Amino acid sequence: MRAYYTADEVRAMEAELFTRVPAGMPMRRAAFGLADVVARELRERTGGVAGRAIALLVGSGDNGGDALWAGSFLRRRGVAVRAVLLSPERAHAEGLAALRRTGGRVVSAPSDPEELRADRMPPGQVLQVRTSSQVPWPVRDLLGEPDLVVDGIVGISGRGALRPVAAEIVAGVRCPIIAADLPSGVDPDTGEVTGPAVTADVTVTFGAYKPVHALATPHCGRIELVPIGLREGLPGLAALEPRTVGEEWPVPGPFDDKYTQGVTGVCAGSATYPGAAILCTGGAVAATSGMVRYAGTGAAQVLAHFPEVIAAESISATGRVQSWVVGPGAGTDAAARDRLAEILATDLPVVVDADALTLLAAEPSLVQGRTAPTVLTPHAGEFARLTGSEPGPDRVTAVRKLAESWQVTVLLKGRSTLIATPGRPVFVNEAGGSWAATAGSGDVLSGIIAALLAHGSHPAFAAASAARAHSLAANLAAHATTTAGAPISASPLLSHLREAIGTLRELAI
Repeated sequence: MRAYYTADEVRAMEAELFTRVPAGMPMRRAAFGLADVVARELRERTGGVAGRAIALLVGSGDNGGDALWAGSFLRRRGVAVRAVLLSPERAHAEGLAALRRTGGRVVSAPSDPEELRADRMPPGQVLQVRTSSQVPWPVRDLLGEPDLVVDGIVGISGRGALRPVAAEIVAGVRCPIIAADLPSGVDPDTGEVTGPAVTADVTVTFGAYKPVHALATPHCGRIELVPIGLREGLPGLAALEPRTVGEEWPVPGPFDDKYTQGVTGVCAGSATYPGAAILCTGGAVAATSGMVRYAGTGAAQVLAHFPEVIAAESISATGRVQSWVVGPGAGTDAAARDRLAEILATDLPVVVDADALTLLAAEPSLVQGRTAPTVLTPHAGEFARLTGSEPGPDRVTAVRKLAESWQVTVLLKGRSTLIATPGRPVFVNEAGGSWAATAGSGDVLSGIIAALLAHGSHPAFAAASAARAHSLAANLAAHATTTAGAPISASPLLSHLREAIGTLRELAI
């Protein structure tokens, strides 16, 4: 399990570390790790380290100190280092002295952003950049011609967008950026971006992962962890490692039969949306249910795609199941409400999705007080209908609050899908892209969750594991097209689900 710690939690862990090690050692450890990553990036991107050039964007406080110390280590490896001080009077004194001792160049940024916006270029100079856009000469003069830029502007204490001077400089960068600890301008706890912010190619985090590394990965790029000796506690946010998902994914044992592997009940689809029944049922079938039973008006279409499914027209005629998924494409009329109530009245695990969530928003008493495992799978709009407000920038707190209030497991969909269960850390699944953001994709996901619940998985694990397999299937489908990385629909996602599960299982062997 990968743990993510808030800024306050990290500061508490750092305070404990400072009681065990000499002053300055944690920063040196962080800086040495940062310098090592920068050197590797230089080597991979330019073919060497010595003779290359980097620029450090240095803010006040310890994050700027990390960058300055890293610059001093890189100077010893023959790298030309230029430090741009955004707050010269507040720069980390020891880090600055170390850089100067090793021959690093130090320049101060102007305090007025207008000085950077001026389009002043000396006669005869030709500005070479990697894009068609021109960089104002003052920014070019300040940065030099670096092969890489290190973002050491703000750390975990920073909040809000980049200030104007920093924003102008960052906008003028035309080479890869490596962020120290987190991209400046991105909230460390929520991943919120309210204005200009750094978009890094690599983020080097010190001691522990922070929520920003799971919630704002498009700004973080690849994430590298540098251990500095922190003693971790129980996190409020965590991610299941792919290997763990593979290890725990149910597979038939030597004495299993179709009933012991889990029987999944699906109540989905309608005359208007027969495809939802097919996709939801397909998710349950592909997730290795021992048996899938379907109840609804889409039986003919479901059986045409999956003849192994046992179909019935009503819930009462379905037969024994060990979990239910209800809602995708099922409608919101009185009959749909009665089917939802009938399923929720059982003592079986239930996944509530799509139209059933709309019904719950109008009648929360159907689920509140239920003792059997219940998983709600809203997207942001459905979440707003359930709670009366959008998730907002602090999605972790919002999903946790709903789960605690209703005493259910809540899976809030998104590129970073969040899974909250009362009394447990919130799980996050960062999909690595938005390939699954396509119509019908959620129907497949709800079927997978229900299959894992039927096998007896804990609802938090079932939802988090299903999200992991689902996002991997979407990535596999997107890159299996004739044009790799082309947009996909839900059907190819479904066809790659078994491959995704197999890939996760291989990690566990």
